[in-house]
Amino acid sequence: MPLFEAKGLAKRFGDQVVLQNVSLRVDEGQLAGIMGPNGAGKTTTFHLLTGRYKPDRGRVHFAGEDITGLAPREIARKGIARSFQAMNLFDADSALDNVLVALPAVRARGFDAWRDLGRDGAAQDAAAAVLARVGLKGKEHVSAKRLSYGDRRALEIGVALAAAPRLLFLDEPTAGLGADGTARLIELIQELKRRLTIVVIEHDMRFLFGLADRITVIHWGQVIAEGTPDALRSNEWVRRSNLGALQ
Repeated sequence: MPLFEAKGLAKRFGDQVVLQNVSLRVDEGQLAGIMGPNGAGKTTTFHLLTGRYKPDRGRVHFAGEDITGLAPREIARKGIARSFQAMNLFDADSALDNVLVALPAVRARGFDAWRDLGRDGAAQDAAAAVLARVGLKGKEHVSAKRLSYGDRRALEIGVALAAAPRLLFLDEPTAGLGADGTARLIELIQELKRRLTIVVIEHDMRFLFGLADRITVIHWGQVIAEGTPDALRSNEWVRRSNLGALQ
């Protein structure tokens, strides 16, 4: 049984059909990729998978449970976390505080309690460990707005990891990064995939082909190809696209 599976997803907005009959599966321990040209429907797919949109048709299952139509907060409680293409950080607060507020133990106390955690050594240590994991050791007390763009990307992933997810969704993680930032992100994701199942939607095909175990290609609102990076390199559609440069 796959850890995560979507079957027959369809979505329309008014008269516009955005997705039709999209299916994919992610086995535990995999890094799965979703790719396609602009306007292909991959972002809508991502929102359906993570609960931001509800499908018009189709089902989504996680760990054998039907999670179709659940709110993002409910899906997060099941063990799924996600990052966003447009970063969601508390800019005025420190990197440590951004992670603290995402810890399950802190969320259980309620949002108003998190600023009183200065005396909670266990929570502070847990948040610091997350920051070290994403390469931000030594920057615990730097405000999010003062971090470099690459560090902010790492912090956003750290906030997602703070929830201790079983499955991590990353939305365009290389967006806005230069070569050095992308190289650092590759190292981080390579480390994370040893312990987590990950789904990445990404426009940087070299990045995705170098990391993913399996990739789903979406175009015209449909899945037009799927398989390993090696298999997709020989796929006729891929060969005719700009991905041919990866041959």
